[in-house]
Amino acid sequence: MKHFLRNIGATLAITVGLALPLQATETYTDPYKMIEAVADKTFNRIKTDQPIIKQDLEHLRTIVVEELLPYVDSRYAAAIVVGRTVDIRENQQAFDEFVKAFEQYMIGSYAGALTYYKEQKVMIEPAKPVGTQSIITIRTRVIDPGKPDIVIDFKLRRPRNAETWLVIDMIAEGISLLDSKRAELNNMIRQQGLPGVTALLIERSKDPVKVPEAGASKPSE
Repeated sequence: MKHFLRNIGATLAITVGLALPLQATETYTDPYKMIEAVADKTFNRIKTDQPIIKQDLEHLRTIVVEELLPYVDSRYAAAIVVGRTVDIRENQQAFDEFVKAFEQYMIGSYAGALTYYKEQKVMIEPAKPVGTQSIITIRTRVIDPGKPDIVIDFKLRRPRNAETWLVIDMIAEGISLLDSKRAELNNMIRQQGLPGVTALLIERSKDPVKVPEAGASKPSE
């Protein structure tokens, strides 16, 4: 159940992806409408494209790129993952390359998680006043008939001097996707350096899309 929860949550997370944000086809000043719209587009696309997906799971990468990544604050998330292991300002080029590799790695992770989707219904909590907050959390429920609801919290950020909201994290059953990725890669960055981990992620991103195995959640060290 925990494994399923983490994977279905990752598909919705629009979790948190990780590289320079792509140009969104639409912008949302209302974070609740953004979550609702992106979830609807993503899962409707999966249902529509099922014949293609059954023939080639790699098509899920296309869905992730086109439907999820435009609404993710990828660079911010990547900076959180790197943390204080590297001075980004003094290693700007290396960080830029890491961000690109991290995005490609996460595309594969999200695509694999999307293989779990079987037309579950997603409910978004009623909207609340946002005011001047720059980071908020929105609760959603994934409703699967005959099973307990899966509660997933999405953390969104409104960048400085901007009105558009973007996703930066997903928390399912108290597990933060952003924190887990930081835990996976932080020590590796210390040991191997940013270029070394970037190279590893580039290789991992070439792995074919497949249903995640139980307990498999991080790249080999």
